[in-house]
Amino acid sequence: MGRAVEKVKLQNAFDASKRVEVKAVVDTGATMVALPLEIVRQLGLRRFKQVGVRYANNHTARKDVYGVVAVEIQGRLGHFDVLGEEKASQPLIGQTVLEELDLVVNPKTRKVTPNPESPDMPMLEMLGFRVFHCAR
Repeated sequence: MGRAVEKVKLQNAFDASKRVEVKAVVDTGATMVALPLEIVRQLGLRRFKQVGVRYANNHTARKDVYGVVAVEIQGRLGHFDVLGEEKASQPLIGQTVLEELDLVVNPKTRKVTPNPESPDMPMLEMLGFRVFHCAR
């Protein structure tokens, strides 16, 4: 698993005036974006559901999910739901963001970089799906 600290630009997807730049832990063992509630409030994100969460120490909890935040890392941009965490927690970027933005964490250098196989733009994997062309 890879882990790094990276500068991340966050913006409310529906209100461009609400934005922040943070240093976030990028962790391939995590799933989604998790932000301290003070950043969630600063961005003006709205709660829309609750989910169960299992942490690395096997502790479980119910957490609120907010949306939608635009996340920019290494010049690549995507839109994601956010898990609201306790005050003073470290912003966290998980695997779903890395996959959608096609970024990788080098475990030796602890740097986040675009996937070397697609350096110019994110490449999304569509494995397991069949695409049919229908002629009329």
